[in-house]
Amino acid sequence: MTQPTHFPPAQGAAHDAPASPTAHPASHFIRTIVETDLAAGKFATRRWRGTPGAAAEQATAPLDTARLRTRFPPEPNGYLHFGHAKSICLNFGLAEQFGGRCHLRFDDTNPAKEDQEYVDSIIDAVRWLGFSWEQGDETNLYHASDYFAWMLAFAEHLIVTGHAYVDSQSADEIRAGRGTLTQPGVDSPFRARSREENLDLFRRMQAGEFADGTHVLRAKIDMASPNINLRDPLIYRIRHATHHRSGDRYCVYPLYTFAHPIEDALENITHSICTLEFEDQRPFYDWLLERLAETTTLADGSNVGGLLQRPLPQQIEFSRLNLTYVVLSKRKLIQLVEEGHVDGWDDPRLPTLVGARRRGYAPEGFRLFAERIGVSKSDSLIDFALLEDCQREVMNELAERRIAVLDPLKLIITNYPEGQHEECSAPNHPQQPELGTRSVPFGRELWIEREDFMEVPSKGYRRLFPGNMARLRYAYVVRCTGCEKDADGNVTAVLCEYLPETKSGTPGADSVKVKGNLHWVSAADGFAAEVRLYDRLFAVPAPGARRVDENAGDAEGLERSFLDDLNPNSRRTITAQLEPALRDAPAEARFQFERHGYFVADRVDSRPGAPVFNRAVTLKDSWSKG
Repeated sequence: MTQPTHFPPAQGAAHDAPASPTAHPASHFIRTIVETDLAAGKFATRRWRGTPGAAAEQATAPLDTARLRTRFPPEPNGYLHFGHAKSICLNFGLAEQFGGRCHLRFDDTNPAKEDQEYVDSIIDAVRWLGFSWEQGDETNLYHASDYFAWMLAFAEHLIVTGHAYVDSQSADEIRAGRGTLTQPGVDSPFRARSREENLDLFRRMQAGEFADGTHVLRAKIDMASPNINLRDPLIYRIRHATHHRSGDRYCVYPLYTFAHPIEDALENITHSICTLEFEDQRPFYDWLLERLAETTTLADGSNVGGLLQRPLPQQIEFSRLNLTYVVLSKRKLIQLVEEGHVDGWDDPRLPTLVGARRRGYAPEGFRLFAERIGVSKSDSLIDFALLEDCQREVMNELAERRIAVLDPLKLIITNYPEGQHEECSAPNHPQQPELGTRSVPFGRELWIEREDFMEVPSKGYRRLFPGNMARLRYAYVVRCTGCEKDADGNVTAVLCEYLPETKSGTPGADSVKVKGNLHWVSAADGFAAEVRLYDRLFAVPAPGARRVDENAGDAEGLERSFLDDLNPNSRRTITAQLEPALRDAPAEARFQFERHGYFVADRVDSRPGAPVFNRAVTLKDSWSKG
């Protein structure tokens, strides 16, 4: 039964979460750690009052109903990229699988680089991927700036217990004093300041008495440690800058390495999952939390401490996403945008999530990709083709079929009555008959692909050429009788005769056997639309990598900028002819254009009755033999 034409729902920020890509997620070392911890009841004694808090504030709260807590902690100083998608899927996915909670937390400790625009874009990206920080009566959306008062109190606690001091050296002097990987550091001349002097200076820093760079607060650990991160790391610096949330309330701001473990502890995070570049920071992460959780006896005999609830969070590192044909460095992405190599952060060629969404990638494809690549400690390079294959796989299921002619050539059926029109029936999805069919108008003049006609055919060519027959998909078999040309000899129209008894869906449909099958659009009923054919932004797998100069014989290779490897054919804009059912396609509706690939109605430039389409991915990998 023919059903009215309809459109699949646009994948907007508020759509329902997509189903998990696999019923049984593949195991990996982090899942194994989580399973072992849960089986041992490692975090079963934690208490949760419904909001973050220190040990005293959680002491009378009920036991935490979440079996585990993870977090995704982006800095709101840019747009999320493909690597963030891996982390989002991992952290939110573990919480979903094991009956836990995943928090979305903005690490907004650097007011000079942060903006509400980035906060909003990150929230949209996480929702678009199908995840939520709202579970039951909990809304686990937090900011590091929520904890600034706690952090100041904890910093003062470190001063009181002898674990922190104010250093008045310059940045260059501090850097020089840290030593090297082979030479130990040297103590700061201010390391022996008294507890009273340190506390007074730190409070004056908070009050805004000093200029930026005058003093810093450092942890007092071990300047001879083989781990350079334990050589009295900086934990607070003076920064007279307006914060996008707290305004001018604070004159000092914590360093990320100090703030992050405290945020985890206040939020009851059980497994603090981060990428491998933080592995060397884990000893400080553990040192800091232990200093804040332990009870210390002061010289006067009084006891202080126990500020954080045990058990403490544990940091686990995994390898970040390394993908061919893209750059994921924030510095390089900024350069691409600011120098105009792409059209903004949502350019469909850019490996940002907002760019991927505009290009037409499906969030389900990212979830499937994250599951396929797994999680490990090795920095392996993932072929971009795997991401494209995951997108094809999910869009093959999600996308209804439509007809588009990208390089139009007129076809005239000379024996079809002028002025006559009829309807042909086409399935909305050949593997999902429940989606029904749609009517496709047919008439005397059609648009076909230019490549579907050759006046002098090459060997094995099965489409239209003089004397040959082919089927017009969903319609009739036609016999080519010739073509029309302009004064320069260019083909302007293909001439054919149709066989009336061969219409698809009728008893005579199989009466004539042909090998060619062409798609088409009615010239009278179709419409012209802008279509953007996107490809990979870079032409080589490793943009900017050194290459051997074969002409010069330079075995050492040549230094290159990643910009030298931009693909000049990464975007091509054409005017295509589309079937009329596409005219009212809403923004972000995805379709398979038969024979061509998966396309989306652009979420920015489409207008009612005038959609603009972007190619998300081709039907097949066109780079595998490149």
